[in-house]
Parts: sequence; C-alpha cells; structure tokens
Amino acid sequence: MVKRKAFVIGSGFGGLASAIRLQAAGFQTEIFEKRDKPGGRAYVYDDEGFRFDAGPTVVTVPQCLEELFELAGRRMSDYIELIPIHPFYRLFWEDGDTFDYDNDEDALHAELRKRHPDDVAGYKAFVRYAEEVYQQGYVKLGQVPFLRFWDMIKVSPKLLQLHAHRPVYDTISRYIKDERTRQALSFNSLLIGGNPFEISSIYTLIHPLEKKFGVHFPKGGTHALVMALVKLFEDLGGRLHVSRGVSSIVTKNNRVTGIQVEGETVPLEADLVVSNADIYHTYDKLLADNPSARQKASRMSRQDFSMSLFVIYFGCNKRFDRLTHHNIMFGQRYKGLLDDIFKTGRLADDFSLYVHAPGETDTSLAPPGQFGYYVLAPVPNLKISSVDWAKEAPIFADKILNYLEQHYMPGLQASIQVKRLFTPRDFETELNALHGAAFSLTPTLRQSAYFRVHNRDSRIDGMYFVGAGTHPGAGIPGVIGSAKATCSVIDQDYAITGEGVRA
Repeated sequence: MVKRKAFVIGSGFGGLASAIRLQAAGFQTEIFEKRDKPGGRAYVYDDEGFRFDAGPTVVTVPQCLEELFELAGRRMSDYIELIPIHPFYRLFWEDGDTFDYDNDEDALHAELRKRHPDDVAGYKAFVRYAEEVYQQGYVKLGQVPFLRFWDMIKVSPKLLQLHAHRPVYDTISRYIKDERTRQALSFNSLLIGGNPFEISSIYTLIHPLEKKFGVHFPKGGTHALVMALVKLFEDLGGRLHVSRGVSSIVTKNNRVTGIQVEGETVPLEADLVVSNADIYHTYDKLLADNPSARQKASRMSRQDFSMSLFVIYFGCNKRFDRLTHHNIMFGQRYKGLLDDIFKTGRLADDFSLYVHAPGETDTSLAPPGQFGYYVLAPVPNLKISSVDWAKEAPIFADKILNYLEQHYMPGLQASIQVKRLFTPRDFETELNALHGAAFSLTPTLRQSAYFRVHNRDSRIDGMYFVGAGTHPGAGIPGVIGSAKATCSVIDQDYAITGEGVRA
C-alpha cells in the first residue's frame, strides 16, 4: 500500500511536532526548511565557542513534548534532558528592588506581604480565578481546532462568565494592589506577543501553567531540544531538508497538489501541505497563484500584528552574579512604554528588558570561564514604526548595553568578546514575518480561537497550518498544541487510524 505523502514547510516547534505526528500516523512526511539549520525562530548561532539560542528559551509544559515521544513509543529522556529552573524569573527595578518569582508558596506570600499586606489574600483569589481559566482555556480548548463559528458560540457563555473580555492587567488589578506585583503577574503576556493592557484575560492561564509544570531549560540549549525532535522524526523514517526553501505551494482546482522548491524546476507532489511558515507569507507569497488565498492575505494585512523584538547576543569573559537564568528588568514606565511599543510606534529611550543567562544553568554553552547572554527589548513592529534599523541598530544596542552596565551588569562593555544583533528588519527578511512581528497576530480576543487563522483552510483542500499564527497561538506549548489541533483535523479528513495523529 502506497503511503500518503505530507510536506511540512518550516522546522520550528510547530512544524516538527506536526511532522512527528504525521510520520507516526502513517504519512510519509518531509520537512522543507529554507535556513541551514532546523528550528525556525529556535535557531542557534555558534560564535567563537559561544552557543546562542536565537529565540525561545522559556520551556513550560514538558508534558506536551513528552507526548510526542510517547506516541512514537519512545522516551524523551533518551533524547534530551530538561533541567528545572529556580527561580522561574528574577525581576528587577532600577531602584535596586528585586522579586524572585517562583512556585515556592511561602516565599511568594512573604514577598507579597512585604509589598502590600492585603495582596496575599488577593493573590490566592487570583490563583483560584486563573486556575478556572486554565481549565477552560488550556485543558479544554488549547489543543482543539475552532473551524466553525458554532465552535466559538458553544464556549462563549463560559468565557463571558470568566470576563474574558477584560485585559490581563485589569483582571490582575482587581485582586492585587501593589503596582510592582501587578507587573510581576502580567509581564508574561509579552512572552506570547501580547500587551497585558489589551489581550484577553484568558491568558492569565499562563500563571497556573507555570506553577503546575514549572519552567525548564534543555541541557545543551533550546536548539538541543530542536535536534532531539529532529532525531525522533528521522528515527521514525521522516526526512528533513535544510537550505531548501519553498517558493510556492501548488494548487489545482482549490486542491493542494504539492510544492515548488526554490531553484528547482519540477514541483514535488504531495497529498497535503502543513505550513509552519509565517501565516501571512504563506497566503500572500506561497499561495499567490490561488485567488481565495489572495483574498485571505488582503484581509489579514489589515489585522493587528504583535510587537517586534530587538535582540543582542553577546559573550563575555566574566559572570554577572546578580543574574539568574531568566531576568526581567522593568523600566520606570510600564503602561507608557507598552503604549509606545504597541500603539505610537515611538522607539523610546527607556527600556524593559529580558536577559537570558543560560550559563547559570549550563556552562557548556560558552568556552571555559566565559558566559553567553542575550538581551531582548520589545520594540514597535514595522507597520507602526518608521525606524531605519540599518542605522539605528548599533546606536540602540549601545544604549541598551550601557543601561545594563549602569544598573545591573557592572563592567559589561569591557567584558564583551563577541556580539551580534537581530532587528525587526531581520525578522522580516530572515523569517518572512510581516512587519517584523515576532509573534504573528496579536492574541487579542478578536484574533483568538475561531477568529484566528484556522488550522485548516476552508477553501483549499489539503492546506493546513501550525505555529504562532493559528490556534492556539505563540509560545512553545501553544505551537505544539497547534500541531495537535491541526493533526486531529487531518486525522478526520484522511481517516488515518494510526495513534500518532490523535494521541
């Protein structure tokens, strides 16, 4: 019996997860990646003995990863080790105030009580609320597709009961009185590309998600986890092609027939295509010859896209002992800065930053006695900002590094051995991200679930989507959940009986 053939475009976490599920379910599956290494946003840079993970570094819900190995009859521990991180994050403010954010209840309550005596009771009430949101928004809905409006209508009463229309920050403020604690409980919305003053309170589920499953880091770095998934995929008989970008998805009579690889003359035939490429790029470029796709791209161009990011990767000949693995540095402004990032498009002179210090957990990522870091600054996307990043990037990088040296990392500039930058323009050119948006569509209520790009195209048979732009959204658990949702639809469409898709 001839196996059905599936092509996956892009080898980010969503693409790898869907490819593993499809291969385990009986499809002959191939991944096409335009870059020279797999991983998508989870790329890696090797520079003079330093290894810099390019993108996601916060690994939560390891169970969603374990499931991929289990459905293939394997154990994740045979492929990769996940190291628990404590504290989850260290939060800093410019006046020297710090907050170690973890799931140690006694320590957390003491921190809250110190800041405002009423906030311990308020926090407990918030946890009860967020737990209910987690059960509804993640357990019940996070890995199922929303293909029909009726699917949304059925869950709307519960979402209304949970006041999902309220922004994350507003909901937290109903329980918490101290402003810095509000920041501590709302900043993680930014990790999925959302403004906590705008995105739905559904995303308060991140808090119980972290408390239940912890925060982890793969030994060897995030890209070691990518390579573990690649090995699993190849052990199952799948094929990965790097440096083979896809120039178009071929359709006939609104049915996918295959792909055209860049620089090749003959299209490759397949029964279905799963795109882990940027969602707009897929409709606007890869499906440019399809009329319904062009209409979809036109509509999508008017939607709201996430902020972008400015990232500095740097290796140092010293360790900065105030830092832990994950560090959040809040500036003097919170809402005002987020307004600049998401609304005005102004490149502000003040910062809120994330600093990744993986050497606190795994010293193998740098030469002996040296330490690699990256600092990430949320910045406006290219749709609302006119910044010329070719000129601004080195100036902005110096501002950030000087700021870090002044407040948190004394002697930083003199200690730097290697440095590289990644700007919003690089997100656009390297990752085909419209407007340089780092997280695709913003996860507002009007762009979530049914209102997000569907896991299966409604007009083009055999066309499916995974990744940040489709349901449920960004973040490692989100994009891996999108693969599960998408593969459940493929299972229905093709009546595949293997356990891999449906597990």
